[in-house]
Amino acid sequence: MKEPPLSSLRGFVTLQVTGPQVEGFINAVAEAGIVIWDVKPAGNGASLKLLLDDFYNLRPLLKRTGCRMHVTGRHGLPFKMLRLWKRKFFAAGVVLFGVSLLLLCSMVWSIKVEGNDRIASEDILAAARKEGLYTYQWIWRLKDPDKLTTELTNHLPGVSWIGMERTGTSVVIQVVEAAQPEQKPLLSNRHLISRTDAVVTNIYAEQGRPVVARNSRVKKGDILISGILGDEEFSKAVVAKGEVKGLVWHEYNITVPLETKGSSYTGERKDRSYLVLGKWAIQLWGYGKSTFEASRTLTEMDPLTWRSIELPVGWMTEKEMEVRETSATRTAEEAKAEGLERAKADIFARYGSESAIKSQKILHEKKENGKVYMKVLFEVEESIAEELPIVNNQGE
Repeated sequence: MKEPPLSSLRGFVTLQVTGPQVEGFINAVAEAGIVIWDVKPAGNGASLKLLLDDFYNLRPLLKRTGCRMHVTGRHGLPFKMLRLWKRKFFAAGVVLFGVSLLLLCSMVWSIKVEGNDRIASEDILAAARKEGLYTYQWIWRLKDPDKLTTELTNHLPGVSWIGMERTGTSVVIQVVEAAQPEQKPLLSNRHLISRTDAVVTNIYAEQGRPVVARNSRVKKGDILISGILGDEEFSKAVVAKGEVKGLVWHEYNITVPLETKGSSYTGERKDRSYLVLGKWAIQLWGYGKSTFEASRTLTEMDPLTWRSIELPVGWMTEKEMEVRETSATRTAEEAKAEGLERAKADIFARYGSESAIKSQKILHEKKENGKVYMKVLFEVEESIAEELPIVNNQGE
């Protein structure tokens, strides 16, 4: 016979039947309407399969034919459920784990804000919390994304668009801030005065009245562009704007050694690893001293973190790098050239890269104790204007 449908769900057993009338037993089973299948000889009897519901109907047939049976296999859902019931605590643990996993996957675990520059992330997260979006919130309790982003846009001034993307238990809030018009600083009425003694080489007055001309000599504090327009009877204070350049003289005392010393890494190193527990560090690898004549040690800390909390447990690595000391000797001319370049770089750093060195003159030079000493006068064309507020509308 063929295997009946849904036998795995209904359950079936495999039997070993022995006795003097095995064939008669099989014929009696068939006459009783009991479905059996996979009937085949096995040892001194036969092996067959039948449904669990028909198992207890075999007793009278076994007595009639004088046969005996032995169950050799139990199959199907009823037997699996029985085995699971015998291990009910394990089954309960599996069910509890599945339910817990399902619940954990149904919560929001992290919220990230992207695209914001002027608006603080804390303000955006606070607005999202008012709308029901926060960590450890049930995902099924969240509002529709379109409705949620619309309400967030209405509650956050300075935002032109907000989008939300959820991936698993993580939510990303994407923000596009509204363009803000450039706010010009409020300027008070002022003069432009000279910040140092100089000879004016160029003057351009965008607003205000120029007081000096080209090639005129000015002293520190002299007004270059006045913020007072008009005469003594009718005058008006404005914000003086413009650019004034002049020749300024800077004197530098330069000292350059003829012999330079330095150091470089050879590439050889020795690492030591530590397990950090609070204030204690337990060395795990890298025992023994190095053979380096000179070295530098770099320390790297890698603490464990949970979310934004730094735990008092971590990993520390010490890298002892071998160092080779080097020295070089240069000529007096090379030292002199380096000193001048160093002074020029200082001028550009102090007075702006748009400054121009017109001339340089070495006033004094000597070589003593392995060093070159120089006194140099630089003539520099640079911006000499600085602001002076006009107080109580007073004139020049």
